[in-house]
Amino acid sequence: MVEKYVEDGTLKIEWQDFPYQGEESVNAALAARAAGEQSKFWEYHDLLYENQGSGNSGAFSDDKLSGFARELGLDMERFESDLGSEEISAVVQEDFEAGQSAGISGTPTFEVNGQRLVGFQSVEAFESIIEEEAAKAQDAS
Repeated sequence: MVEKYVEDGTLKIEWQDFPYQGEESVNAALAARAAGEQSKFWEYHDLLYENQGSGNSGAFSDDKLSGFARELGLDMERFESDLGSEEISAVVQEDFEAGQSAGISGTPTFEVNGQRLVGFQSVEAFESIIEEEAAKAQDAS
């Protein structure tokens, strides 16, 4: 998808946090943002998804979140500082509130020009909507 649509400018991908499963979910979002401060957001994100459990099951305990940071070779002092940052906390909270206001109730949720895809989807489902919206944009110009 990135090679096919993002690199040519057809699609822009934006990430928003929606930590709706409680404290561990919030802490995981904060930790990913803290990793992002060291340019490792997506790598940390991938570790979270590879190691997720059910909500608040201990999969994202403080020790495990720190372990993921160490696994990525992050500066741990900076990671811990960023993890407690009010700025990062505010961004995560703002994303969550915006999602709630938009009627989002779970993850993953995707929007392509207002068309919402909820839950895991096939590549074909995304391509269909992206192609449809790209054609509309082309016709409008």
